[in-house]
Amino acid sequence: MELRFETRRSDSPWVDAVWTCVSEQVTAMTSVAGVRWGLVFYEQEGRAFASVTGPETRTRTAPVPEGATFTGIDFAVGTSLRHVSTPALVDGGIELPDTTGRTFRLDGVRWETPGPDDVEALVDALVRAGTVVRDPLVAEVLRGDLPTVSGRTVERRFRAATGLTRGAVRQIERARTAAELLAVGDAVADVVAKLDYFDEPHLARALRSYVGRTARQLRAGTGGAIGLDLGQRLTS
Repeated sequence: MELRFETRRSDSPWVDAVWTCVSEQVTAMTSVAGVRWGLVFYEQEGRAFASVTGPETRTRTAPVPEGATFTGIDFAVGTSLRHVSTPALVDGGIELPDTTGRTFRLDGVRWETPGPDDVEALVDALVRAGTVVRDPLVAEVLRGDLPTVSGRTVERRFRAATGLTRGAVRQIERARTAAELLAVGDAVADVVAKLDYFDEPHLARALRSYVGRTARQLRAGTGGAIGLDLGQRLTS
């Protein structure tokens, strides 16, 4: 019983990562908190499905279509869909209608369903059509630049674009990084120091809230199926 992931970075500034997954004898998984919205395409028993996924603020148990093959796009923080506000997607998502093995419908237009190597071409087309947009202020903030607008304006626009506060983004991203480090064998004390957690109990609480695993489970690879690629570092 497992979820077999392959994940790669994207050279598109609109995309954070592209992933594929195969579910083998899995009907449920631990869903991990995440700060990005995405598009997910999967096939099961000859039927095709597509959905928009939103940021998730907590871990939970989620159903998994058994024997399905997935391709997913994690969009860069600060991007969004023109016709759906990202805050409306938080801890939820939208199943897209009229999906076939070759096409899906989004923003009133039918698009060709991408394979793992076709994602950037699809995203470029979505951007040209104005279906996917972004707030450049969010990219500035994430780079550490100091915007010329007030802090209140920054927070309002950041939340409008991402559905989350800047603090929530930092906490979730740090917990996910901690999980990845622990899964490849880093010692708990080293992770605490590397990611600037106050102490091991603070790390444990973050893992429980956002990842749904203990440090021991992550290091041992136990706990069942999890919606996070813990088997490898991201490749480019």
